[in-house]
Amino acid sequence: MASLESPLMEDDTVDGAVDHQGNPSKRSSSGGWRSAIFIIGVEVAERFVYCGIGSNLINYLTGPLGQSIAVAAANVNAWAGTATLMPLFGAFVADSYLGRYRTIVFASLLYILGTHYGTHKFKFLNKALLAPDCSKGDGMECSITDVEEAKAVLSLFPIWATSLLYGIVTAQSATLFTKQGITMDRSIGSTFQIPAASLLSFITITIILFIPIYDRIFVPIARAFTGKPSGITMLQRSGIGFFFCIVSMVISALVETKRLETAREYGLVDMPNATVPMKVWWLIPQYILYGIAEVFTMVGLQEFFYYQIPNELRSVGLSLYLSIYGVGSFLSGFLISIIEKTTGGDGKTSWFNSNLNRAHIDYFYWLLAGLSTEEGIHDIPYQSRPTQ
Repeated sequence: MASLESPLMEDDTVDGAVDHQGNPSKRSSSGGWRSAIFIIGVEVAERFVYCGIGSNLINYLTGPLGQSIAVAAANVNAWAGTATLMPLFGAFVADSYLGRYRTIVFASLLYILGTHYGTHKFKFLNKALLAPDCSKGDGMECSITDVEEAKAVLSLFPIWATSLLYGIVTAQSATLFTKQGITMDRSIGSTFQIPAASLLSFITITIILFIPIYDRIFVPIARAFTGKPSGITMLQRSGIGFFFCIVSMVISALVETKRLETAREYGLVDMPNATVPMKVWWLIPQYILYGIAEVFTMVGLQEFFYYQIPNELRSVGLSLYLSIYGVGSFLSGFLISIIEKTTGGDGKTSWFNSNLNRAHIDYFYWLLAGLSTEEGIHDIPYQSRPTQ
């Protein structure tokens, strides 16, 4: 009788998953849409708050607080970087102590209270000693499993490091893109003006519309050529997204050059608060291209950092993925600060001059496009790895 019941019990238990009490998760009594609705609800609320702050923060810093574009962009990048680095701490707590369910509940309460916890902790290997008997030793030895898990995490760092430039590029959508839009004609009709920060919604709309196209059209076509069930590998997917990100930077530079030419044509160079007679719709292509890049790169990197790590450390894997955006935001702020000091010294006009009609953020976009192209060429050996 036991031999007949065992397969049913094994089939009902979800491998590697536990419920909120730490017991093995069973399909018949846990999971499903009850859990999914909870996660979706929390994520929608979190995205609403985060995107609302992130898309308007550059305007608040340069407006009521009177900061320069360079300082405000660096501050926004620092804020976004801190926010996306904190999951490293949350992953450590989830995988080592509280579990994912309790961690989500606790972090959601902190979010509601408006507080941020700012420390993160790594578990470093003091010794890579293999203890043949777990019941002996002074507690400093690592088991074979511990060492293999450490190797799995460390093996992700080359990909993580080469993806940081993508994090730098993505930081521009909530800062410089928005500042471009503020100076342009945003009117619809005679009375209504589109808020510049709302243009970020085109990224989300593009992602929603393009994912079905990717799944239903792109993947089957790619599968016919490669024979892979997923069509292309995870790293190839992120590489394609990186290409669209480069194109987005090129288009951004060209549009900004056009905006500066229009400002000069109408004599608005020394009138920073005047509206440049150029419709804000010119910016939509760079937002759409950025959204397509996200479909490829964001999902590709998520899958890579999730599936290339042991099940017990998958929270750490996803937090490493998010830290790409966090570290990238900090690096973006650092890069902007360096360029501001370099190009704005000795009475010269900075690339990030507070008068955007005299600034040259188009040069900055070209710089990012060039660096991204060089990085993409260096990434080709990783993207062609057959095991990923």
